[in-house]
Amino acid sequence: MASLRYRNGKWQVQVRRYGHTPRAKSFQLKSDAQRWARQIEAELDRTLIPNDVRALNTITVAQILTRYRDTITNEKRGRIPERKRIEAFLRQRWSTLPLVKVDATIFSKYRDTRLKQVGPGTVIRELGLLRSIFEIARQEWGYAAFPNPLTGLRKPKAPEGRERRLKSGELQALTQACSNVVGSWLLHGFQLAIETGLRRGELLGIRWQDVKFDTAVLHVPFTKTDKARTIPLTDRAVEILKERKAASATDAEYAFPVSANTFRLAWERCKRRAERAGCVGVQELRFHDLRHEAVSRFFERGLNTAEVASISGHRDLRTLFRYTHLKPEDLVVKLRNGKALAA
Repeated sequence: MASLRYRNGKWQVQVRRYGHTPRAKSFQLKSDAQRWARQIEAELDRTLIPNDVRALNTITVAQILTRYRDTITNEKRGRIPERKRIEAFLRQRWSTLPLVKVDATIFSKYRDTRLKQVGPGTVIRELGLLRSIFEIARQEWGYAAFPNPLTGLRKPKAPEGRERRLKSGELQALTQACSNVVGSWLLHGFQLAIETGLRRGELLGIRWQDVKFDTAVLHVPFTKTDKARTIPLTDRAVEILKERKAASATDAEYAFPVSANTFRLAWERCKRRAERAGCVGVQELRFHDLRHEAVSRFFERGLNTAEVASISGHRDLRTLFRYTHLKPEDLVVKLRNGKALAA
């Protein structure tokens, strides 16, 4: 409410509203003071979310991060890597600051420091997560008075997309190296990734109930985009799955009953064995590069963009093209064949 008093030859008026910073002003005329008070009260009444500035002095960044981790991150499929990022944020000195002392300068320094330690892609993901956390706090948790310090903060330049495909001799070397793993699950996973373009997490999520050998299709219920899809299987993919089925326990639910970390470590050891066997440069091949290989092979087989997207699960064609790396040598052959047919 507004309070009015006459002092030192002027009318002093102050407007208070719970959750808002008090507003005050002095006027020569009482009518002007009253009019101003009514305007300010109407303005504050139109505010849908109280701007409780005082709360920003008592709530810290760490409390916001912890609340987000415990209430939102835990509901996500990618909760494990996100929890690790938040735990790293909580070890930063700025996490102990109250929200009222947090501004863009803090995170611009954090950005510049991180760029000396990790790649720009990692920094972009970290800043994006922080931006989302602070925006949730503003919009849903009652801290609308807190200006998101990440809004407008300059992001590092995104790295160029990888153009890594299997090089000559790598397929054979990796096949031999993966064959040394007991149970053959790594060999089958490596081969199936090339035939289907599945991500590692999608590969490890294959259940036998989702494999239809009679129609040569595979249902993928758990995906990165949380949108299930059913993909066709090549003859070679069907063979690989039949081999995997024969090597699995009779009561196995999953085709690859290993954890993501176990799979990752086995893949790294496989590459080291291939490198020691003389396959130079294979160590820098990532398992995700096999998805690039598979998508490119789909195009090389003559599938159109819509058909490839339905298999790979890409919803953004720009991202799909980034995963597609056709070999110029193959395009030359295709162009020459087309010229011969035209003649």
